[in-house]
Amino acid sequence: MKLGDLEPRGRRVFLRVDFNVPLHDGDVADDGRIRAALPTIEHLRSRGARLVLASHLGRPRGERTPELSLAPVAQRLSELIGAPVPLAADCIGAEVQDAVAALKDGEVLLLENLRFHAGETANDSGFVDGLCALCDLYVDDAFGTSHRAHASVTGLPRALGGGAAGLLVQAELDALGALLQDPPRPFVAVLGGAKVADKIPVLHNLLRRVDACVIGGGMAYTFLQARGVAVGTSRVEAELLDTAREILERARASGVELMLPSDHVGARSFEEQAEALTIDEVDLAEDVMGLDIGSETARRYAARVETAGAVLWNGPMGVFEWPAFAQGTRAVAEAMARCTGTTVVGGGDTGAAVRGFDLAERMTHMSTGGGACMEMLAGATLPGIAALEGS
Repeated sequence: MKLGDLEPRGRRVFLRVDFNVPLHDGDVADDGRIRAALPTIEHLRSRGARLVLASHLGRPRGERTPELSLAPVAQRLSELIGAPVPLAADCIGAEVQDAVAALKDGEVLLLENLRFHAGETANDSGFVDGLCALCDLYVDDAFGTSHRAHASVTGLPRALGGGAAGLLVQAELDALGALLQDPPRPFVAVLGGAKVADKIPVLHNLLRRVDACVIGGGMAYTFLQARGVAVGTSRVEAELLDTAREILERARASGVELMLPSDHVGARSFEEQAEALTIDEVDLAEDVMGLDIGSETARRYAARVETAGAVLWNGPMGVFEWPAFAQGTRAVAEAMARCTGTTVVGGGDTGAAVRGFDLAERMTHMSTGGGACMEMLAGATLPGIAALEGS
């Protein structure tokens, strides 16, 4: 069900949001996730919903933890919408039910941190019942938690017979779904990050769909060693060398261009202040580790990305947090910004890099869900999305 299908006026709408934001000295340090939910919040407010907002914050592990209270979030949301947003004393119970009952059309109440109760992550039926007592309708606008079978994500919508996707969740489903179903060609996947293990399900699924797969980051060195390249002290997942060989062979047999680094920026120690070494060949000396793709690799990757009909990027090309090893990631980000096709960025580190380069506004879609994005790209059905259909 889509948001426009709901008739929320005068009804209690439980809106699951992702307000798991960083805090600093008791204030919200980055309100990006709060702002991302504003279109859905305003849509429902303007249509007379009595909004009950719910989120987790951090990992309190079922204990009331004052420093993980959503009070700063309520304050910031109030400022953003220009209306009071009181914080409930808890997220279930008689006192909370009374606060919800006092809401008028268009008013908003934010529940306290869902994870103050162990029943949230355990998907406990008693906790689900407590949430059910607060609402008539359910809307999910927290794509980042859609892969979690938690009470507020799956238990509650199932108990209510389903729910609707919020505008943020619908945008995620539309953007990622389009790439997986009928992407513009050529379709290029750019995969990076530290570990091959994190990307195996995604690689297996995407190799059936892409025209080219560009690999960088720490994971590239497992593939390079699998090809017989000397990788020095670079991190290699030895237990996955056979898997890497199978993926390389599968790509070859499928006609998928699988691109690996041909030169590197490295160092003799894993430290930000380590001397950055330019290695103009594919092999690394035995005392050197690769920390970024080299300039020629960056040029090849950028050329492939820039001319794509669609690009999906998940995982940086190097240790981009350290300026000396950020140029490969920047080169890919700038190529995506120049690409006239569809450009989708997934994953927390990749999103942080793109935002750090001030290029987020030039991407077609910036995914808000790390784990959820990866599971969807791997072809999995997200529990939170399935629950919206009551299943």
